[in-house]
Amino acid sequence: MEIKLIKKLKLYGFNNLTKTLSFNMYDICYARTPEQRQAYIAYIDEEYNADRLANILLHVASLIGAHVLNIAKQDYEPQGASVTMLISEEGDSPADAEAANKAEPLSEAVVAHLDKSHITVHTYPESHPNKGISTFRADIDVSTCGKISPLTALNYLVSNFSSDIAIVDYRVRGFTRNVEGKKFFIDHKISSIQNYLSKGKRDLYQMIDVNVYQENIFHTKMLLKDFDLDNYLFDMEKKELPPSEKKRIKQRLKKEMAEIFYGRNIPKG
Repeated sequence: MEIKLIKKLKLYGFNNLTKTLSFNMYDICYARTPEQRQAYIAYIDEEYNADRLANILLHVASLIGAHVLNIAKQDYEPQGASVTMLISEEGDSPADAEAANKAEPLSEAVVAHLDKSHITVHTYPESHPNKGISTFRADIDVSTCGKISPLTALNYLVSNFSSDIAIVDYRVRGFTRNVEGKKFFIDHKISSIQNYLSKGKRDLYQMIDVNVYQENIFHTKMLLKDFDLDNYLFDMEKKELPPSEKKRIKQRLKKEMAEIFYGRNIPKG
């Protein structure tokens, strides 16, 4: 969705507003045996390796209209990956941007840097000691300075990670001045992060907002509405399970998702 500026500002100097979007997503899975849990972790680790994550962040940079200056990436042992990008809003030639995007990393890590901004992602695939529950978490931060806003990449991130749960924060910090010296603490209209999601995305999720308007802090939590047990079973199908086990697995999965969504442990009933 288009970012609507409050009005055309004639600034004294550079737009010093910093806009940060933090996208925290979770994928929940049930893997019955230790071997299945290890296979799930290996699958996620390969599916979201540093190379693929770097390509995702390059697309994010393109969506928000940023030039990539530097990329660093790293795959970790036994699991997980990180990518960091430095980006700039403007002023770099296409040749410079193309050279930065094609540059070979100095190590197995990839980091991309902007002269004013950055994009990072860290992944956390893990299996819990909770009767077969496994989770994949990815934390993405897109921080920009100037006119561009990371909100334009929100729909792409939600689609790309197909999250069961997403916790999204957006904050505008600092201020910029017009030619008369008046401070502006935000340069675009926003009442909720939900406004920047497509209708199709909004219809998929149960959402809760916690916003602090006077501080330009916006927080949205998203929980997938539809629950099909087959979508949460790794290397098995629900038709293979007896009714009593299907019920127990469904209860465990829903409890895990509710605890993550509400940010608190739920006592056993």
